[in-house]
Amino acid sequence: MRPLDPRLLRHARAARGYVVLTAGLGVLTTALLVVQATVLADVVTAVATEQARVAGVRGRLLVLVGLVLARAAVAGVQERYGHRAATNVVRQLRTALVDRVCAGVREPGRDQDTATIAVLVTRGLDALEGYLTRYLPQLLLAATVTPAVLAVIWWHDRVAGITVALTLPLIPLFMALVGLSTQAAADRSLSTLQRLGAQVLDLIAGLSTLRALGSVAAPLRRVQQVGEAYRRTTMRTLRSAFLSALVLETLTTLSVALVAVGIGLRLVHGDLDLRTGLTVLLLAPEVYLPLRQVGVHFHASVDGLAAAGQAFDRLEQAPAATGRTVAPDLRTTTIRFEEVGVVHADSDRATPSGLDAELRPGQILALTGPSGAGKSSAVAVLLGLRRADRGRIVLRTDHGAEIDLNDVDPQSWWSQVSWVPQHPALVPGTLAENVRLTAPEVADEDVARAAAITGLDAVVAELPGGWSARIGQGGLGLSAGQGQRLALTRVLLSPAPLVVLDEPTAHLDGGAEQAVLAALTVLKLSGRTVVLIAHRPALSAIADEVVIVADGHRAPAPVAA
Repeated sequence: MRPLDPRLLRHARAARGYVVLTAGLGVLTTALLVVQATVLADVVTAVATEQARVAGVRGRLLVLVGLVLARAAVAGVQERYGHRAATNVVRQLRTALVDRVCAGVREPGRDQDTATIAVLVTRGLDALEGYLTRYLPQLLLAATVTPAVLAVIWWHDRVAGITVALTLPLIPLFMALVGLSTQAAADRSLSTLQRLGAQVLDLIAGLSTLRALGSVAAPLRRVQQVGEAYRRTTMRTLRSAFLSALVLETLTTLSVALVAVGIGLRLVHGDLDLRTGLTVLLLAPEVYLPLRQVGVHFHASVDGLAAAGQAFDRLEQAPAATGRTVAPDLRTTTIRFEEVGVVHADSDRATPSGLDAELRPGQILALTGPSGAGKSSAVAVLLGLRRADRGRIVLRTDHGAEIDLNDVDPQSWWSQVSWVPQHPALVPGTLAENVRLTAPEVADEDVARAAAITGLDAVVAELPGGWSARIGQGGLGLSAGQGQRLALTRVLLSPAPLVVLDEPTAHLDGGAEQAVLAALTVLKLSGRTVVLIAHRPALSAIADEVVIVADGHRAPAPVAA
């Protein structure tokens, strides 16, 4: 990413006003700086050569105090609006990135690693704050203060101006040399952090299975190894930052010393008056300061720059192709899987392979088969979260028209689908708000009736505060069974005609399983169309049709006892 990437201004509107404000404050800072140096040199000269007393320079001292206060106020404004703009920029980039990831379906071959995106959207973009609050203001100051002050020095003393002009390019030269290695280290650090995030998320997702198999130690060691690698890369970045700061400080000190020596020698020989010499000497460090601060803060922002570069690359990818046909009414539409196959990146074998199934309105279709056969992948294709590598899903309306699911607008499709994953999401808020997530206007009587069917009413009775209890982040947590009862209650209240359940009884006890069966019975009686992934015989028994996903062939629905 370049020091000021135009893509930042394009994808984050808050950055545009912030850049303009910072540039304006830089011009104001330059004016205050020049006037302050001139007034201070005038006061010192008046006292040293004209034996002026305090009363004689009182007015200039008051002006000097006002200038100092004005510079402090400008710095305060920069700091305040810098943090505000950084928060808005990160929020806008995060929203745009999440919207781009969620917009449309996932196409075959399109990189959309969940763990990588999660780390990029959270910790990665958070690191951009240092760039916006520290590095970018100094960069704009270097573009305004440095040339303006150099011009003032040149106007006062051409010899000092030549000295500054010759030594000034050395700072960006050394910055570039150090920055080349630092940028590579930052890219490695972000990559290691994303790999660490992926390892942790995978470990958490499979923790119950690993504990059951007694295989927790190996993944833990792997996470520790990746964490140690991230620590080493972070320390290397910090070491580069400290060393580069030392180099820049030394170079700046020597450059100012050269200017000071030249001024001192000419003052001794009478070739330069004291007022001019002091003015130039006071302004000389300010020429180098913005560039020096750019180098110092660059290392504090490289992680954010690397994350922003990845975010911009993703935002400027061509959007996934989506259909424009409005989805038909699923209450009267037959859904047919035709030789559906999904090939994953880590395997050459399609799972599922040649899945054939037909789901008529108001029926319950159960997908069964061994783990890894492709049941979840088939559901992902049905939900429109990815495209099938082979075959297709066809929607046949009651008028006989056939529509390929790939040609359907995702939003019109998702508005008619209610999905219950294995681990339902809890939205921060009250229990009542979570239940009404898909049906905000539903009546209290309907909520109570659905909660009685799923057993959520017993959960409400146990929670302090009942329906007003806050759950999710910042509130109470729910067990797997309680979360599943909440999700089933949402489904019963949702008006969506198609319901998709991904192993709704996984990790649940017998009581929670009965709640799932009761909810399925109600859905069946209400004429809703249901697709469920079933591992337990009780779920298969309630289905109208069972499909063994291992080979894609149908199996007759077992007869309930």
